Amino acid sequence: MRQTKTALFRVVRRYAGDEQDAWDLLQDTYAAAWINIHRYDPTRPFEAWIRTIALNKCRDWSRRRMVRRLIRGDVDLASPEAMSVADGQEPADDQIESSRRFSRLNEAMNRLPPHLKAPLLLTAIEGHSQAETADMLGVSIKAVETRVARARRKLLELLGDDGRRVSDNVAPRSRV
Repeated sequence: MRQTKTALFRVVRRYAGDEQDAWDLLQDTYAAAWINIHRYDPTRPFEAWIRTIALNKCRDWSRRRMVRRLIRGDVDLASPEAMSVADGQEPADDQIESSRRFSRLNEAMNRLPPHLKAPLLLTAIEGHSQAETADMLGVSIKAVETRVARARRKLLELLGDDGRRVSDNVAPRSRV
């Protein structure tokens, strides 16, 4: 847990959009891993195995959340105010603008379908290669490439004018 918790939390936090939900999902992930440790193949990287469990937990949580939202008629459970943290160094106007753009980006990320969100998070945000991402998600490298491209197009569409300003935040950092 010590070796994987920080990186795994980042992925789950970005997927869930809420810190408390992310901690709950991380706990569920480690509990599921402990229960299913007999299924772990030691010839494969542990990080990939635990990340796959975390992504599955995130997808399940997302589906349950959507059903709850539909039943209750809620608009959104995420609080953009809680997700922005000022660093104290920027002028107040810049902090407000950065916070607004960050909130819009997170809202747009939360609106991506899970099959597009996961590959984008793993490649563009976490810096995994397309091959590593394909292995974690159980899809082909070409599928990862296609899904990341579609996710970026969808983000730009959702963000409108802000998309040009924040697109650098999801620029590819991955290696093939």
